[in-house]
Amino acid sequence: MAKNLELNMDAYLPLRDVVFQTLRTAILKGDLKPGERLMELQLASKLGVSRTPIREAIRMLEQEGLARTIPRKGAEVAGMTEKDMEDVLQIRCVLEELAARLSCQNITDEEMRELKIAMVAFEEKTREGNVVELAKADVTFHDIIYRAADNPKLLVLLNNLREQMYRYRTEYMKDDRIHPVLIREHKEMVKALESRDQELVAREVRQHLRNQEEVMKKIIRDQG
Repeated sequence: MAKNLELNMDAYLPLRDVVFQTLRTAILKGDLKPGERLMELQLASKLGVSRTPIREAIRMLEQEGLARTIPRKGAEVAGMTEKDMEDVLQIRCVLEELAARLSCQNITDEEMRELKIAMVAFEEKTREGNVVELAKADVTFHDIIYRAADNPKLLVLLNNLREQMYRYRTEYMKDDRIHPVLIREHKEMVKALESRDQELVAREVRQHLRNQEEVMKKIIRDQG
């Protein structure tokens, strides 16, 4: 169990969400490692809460693919597999291309301004060395494209897939050698959206995800 595991209280969130965010951050930062047991009683004692929010938080972690429950053993931090990543990316690529095409048709001038601001903010975050904050900046950038598609049902599906990919993307962003690539890819997506070229923006999104997949495959193989 990570020694520095502390509850990050937020007065505006239910306790289960606070516990979830605390455990999620610990997993993404590597403080809780793949295969490590998530024992309710021990976590409850460590964080100073009852077992109920711990149990609820573990279920939320399972939905993101960050934890798994093994019969007669209990919950543990899930490892990453190449197959898991490929399965999610196959679906995500199709839906992200669709979102990008719809955004070409529907994006407003205000949303385009927001997207450019988010693009610059992401670039600035690459200089800070905080991978969790960098991942958040990346989410903000892509969120604007998702919202600009103006399809709430598509947004729900993309958000669900993104949650499943969050851990993989965070691992991907830990390597600062890929930061210039991500910055360039964001700029190309913005240019394609500005030109209202659906084929171009779909191609840029596709390449963005392919590059991510190739690097992540290598990371997973090296860790295995």
